[in-house]
Amino acid sequence: MMKIVTVDDSPTSRALRTLELLQHEPGITAERLSFELGVSDRAARRYVAMLREAGIRIDATRGRYGGYTVSRGLRVPPLVFSATEALSLVMAVLDGHHDASDASNPVGSALGKIVRALPERVAAQAEAVRRMTLAAPDRGAARPDPGIAAALVTAVADHRVVVLSYRSEAGREWTAEVEPWAVVVRHGRWYLLCHSRPASAARTYRIDRVTAVQTQDERCDPPDDLDPVDALETNLGSGWEHTTELVVEAPADRVAPCLPRTLGRVEAIDDRTCRLVGSTSNPVWYAEQLATLPAPFRVVGDDDLRRAVAEIGARFAAAAASEVR
Repeated sequence: MMKIVTVDDSPTSRALRTLELLQHEPGITAERLSFELGVSDRAARRYVAMLREAGIRIDATRGRYGGYTVSRGLRVPPLVFSATEALSLVMAVLDGHHDASDASNPVGSALGKIVRALPERVAAQAEAVRRMTLAAPDRGAARPDPGIAAALVTAVADHRVVVLSYRSEAGREWTAEVEPWAVVVRHGRWYLLCHSRPASAARTYRIDRVTAVQTQDERCDPPDDLDPVDALETNLGSGWEHTTELVVEAPADRVAPCLPRTLGRVEAIDDRTCRLVGSTSNPVWYAEQLATLPAPFRVVGDDDLRRAVAEIGARFAAAAASEVR
């Protein structure tokens, strides 16, 4: 069984760090080990002896070009993951990662350790797949800082209130005390679903835009009937700087399927018209999404959204008026 641990400065962790170095750099010298561990040559050799006593076979080659190498065998050596690597692997599984061949990336580094722990024949095949295949990255994906994501997941699990520092797409920054309900991964983006105390309402925040998290001692509980995915979809379009409202000349059941729920909620006015109510931090982006509406509409309220709709409408009108050659 693989043993997954995180690294700290204890003697045991230094021994595991020694194993990591031996796996990563076959033939590494005692001098190099001591440098990487920040200890004397004698101490580095002592850590190698500790690994041997634990049943891990380590070969030593004497001479000017000699060093230590972990022998492949039936016993699978422990994997030594840093906290960042472990979190990055979990995040990679959840949203798909395309940096697996980059050894300097936490995902690539952690995957390399797994490959080195495999039997030689299997490892060779896995390494070939890793290096020779190319995945098309998701251009819309926005991966958050693993430390911030972990802090929020822990707060959700422990039912702890947190104070968030946040920066919106428009560059506005604020701090809010929230009760975290769930972390949801949707189409390559990570969201925190929570109750915002300043707004006294449910809110959804993109975790890649959270700049800091402070976990409080106060406890909190999510609603008993919470459906995180449904609540996320419902609240993605609420709480942003620009309040949006449109009146659409079509029934609600015809309009709702044409619009992503991130734009807000569709409410029936009567049998022939409906209202779209939401909010956004980017009026231009919001206006562009309205091109999918299947009926005439008018903007109520926000002047920035009205201007954005007018500019986009002018571009479409100009395109339609141009001659086809």
